[in-house]
Amino acid sequence: MKFDYLIIGAGTAGCVLANRLTEQSKNNVAIFEAGKDSDIWKVNMPLAILYAMHDPKYNYKYYSEPEPHLNNRKLFCPRGKMIGGCSAHNGMVYVRGNKNDYERWASFGLKNWSYENVLPFF
Repeated sequence: MKFDYLIIGAGTAGCVLANRLTEQSKNNVAIFEAGKDSDIWKVNMPLAILYAMHDPKYNYKYYSEPEPHLNNRKLFCPRGKMIGGCSAHNGMVYVRGNKNDYERWASFGLKNWSYENVLPFF
């Protein structure tokens, strides 16, 4: 088969890119994903996050290098190995950005990005 674009990884970025490349054109796009389909109970049930996080079929199970300021411990760095990538196995967990970051962006001239302006979207 011939493709105009090959995208490696069907995580959030890969899927969005494929969508944009095919949205209003006749581009032929292939997405390659090492992992499996994410339509499983381990993903569909947010409370089951630990099952997906520790299953090598759905997580690359990376660890950091030894961290000198943590007594050389290695930190677990889960990375999604499935369609949807890390967004698929995040268990609906999110962290709202720090208010000071938004205020700093606004001070650079991005007034619409002030904390007050973005807060309704959270």
